[in-house]
Amino acid sequence: STGLTEDQKEFQKVALDFAAKEMAPYMAEWDEKEIFPVETMRKAAQLGFGGIYVKPDVGGSGLSRLDTSIIFEALSTGCTSTTAYMSIHNMCVWMIDTFGNEEQRQRFCPSLCSMEKFASYCLTEPGSGSDAASLLTSAQRKGDTYVLNGSKAFISGGGDTDVYVVMCRTGGPGPKGISCLVLEKGMPGLSFGKKEKKVGWNSQPTRAVIFEDCIVPVGNRLGAEGQGFSIAMQGLNGGRINIASCSLGAAHASVLLAQEHLSVRKQFGEPLANNQYLQFRLAEMATRLLAARLMVRNAARALQEGREDAAVLCSMAKLFATDECFGV
Repeated sequence: STGLTEDQKEFQKVALDFAAKEMAPYMAEWDEKEIFPVETMRKAAQLGFGGIYVKPDVGGSGLSRLDTSIIFEALSTGCTSTTAYMSIHNMCVWMIDTFGNEEQRQRFCPSLCSMEKFASYCLTEPGSGSDAASLLTSAQRKGDTYVLNGSKAFISGGGDTDVYVVMCRTGGPGPKGISCLVLEKGMPGLSFGKKEKKVGWNSQPTRAVIFEDCIVPVGNRLGAEGQGFSIAMQGLNGGRINIASCSLGAAHASVLLAQEHLSVRKQFGEPLANNQYLQFRLAEMATRLLAARLMVRNAARALQEGREDAAVLCSMAKLFATDECFGV
C-alpha cells in the first residue's frame, strides 16, 4: 500500500477481502473441475469490478489505470486465472465505451459492467499472434451488413461469453485494413471450437471462435473502417498492465505462503525460518515482487497521463512482471 492514496487503499482492501472470502477458498476446485465462476464474478461486479475504468454514465466505476492495477493485483491473490479473465472483460468494455458511439455504449456497456453479460477479445488467429497486423479474418461489406469469415484462436471465455470484440480485415493488407466489430452470441454463422485442454488457468474456458458467412450489422462496428488496429493496440496497452497486475497478485500470495511455510515447518529441531539460505531466498522473492510492482504502477501512471512512452512502459512492465513473478 506504500505510496497509495486513502481511496486506493480502500479499493485495495475491498478487493483483498473479496479475494480472501469469495475466491481463494474455491480456486483449487474451479481449476480441477474447470468451472467458470460466473456468480462469483457477478458478485465482484456489484463492487464495481465489472467496468473499473469505464465511464460512470454507462455503469462503470470511472477509476484510473493505477486504481485498476491495484484492484486486479488484490483480486489475483484469490484466483489469478479468474481475475485475468475479468481483466480481459474489463478491457473489452473499455474499448466499447471509448471507441463506440453513444448508441453502442448504451446498448452494450451497462449489461457488461454488471457482468450480466461477459465479453471476449478476439485478435489472435491460428497464423497470427504477435504479428497482429497480418490477421486474415475478413469482413466483406454488403449493404448495411458485413459478411465475416475466418477464425480466432485461444480466445479466453470463448463459447461461454456473450459479446465478442473482433478484429477483422475490411481493407487491404497491413494495419490500415483492419476494423473492429462487436458480435453477439447467437448471430448466424458464429460458432466455437472444442474447449482447449490446458495445464492451468482452467477457471476460464479457452476455445477457437469461428466465423462462417457470419452476418454482422454495420451498426456494430466500433470507430471508422480501418481504425481497428489502433483500437486493438490501445486496448492491449491497458491489457498488458492488467495481466502484469494479475502476476503481481499471484506472486504476493506466493511470498506469504512461503513465509508461512518457513515459520511452521521444522527440521532438525528448529523452524526453516532460522535457515539463513532460506531467509536469503525469501528476501530475493520479496525484492523481485517489489521491483515488478513499481514497474507496473509506473506504467499505469504513464498510460493514465497519456505519456508518449506509455506503450513502451506497458510492454516492459508486462515482460518484467510476468517473468519475475513466475520466478517467485
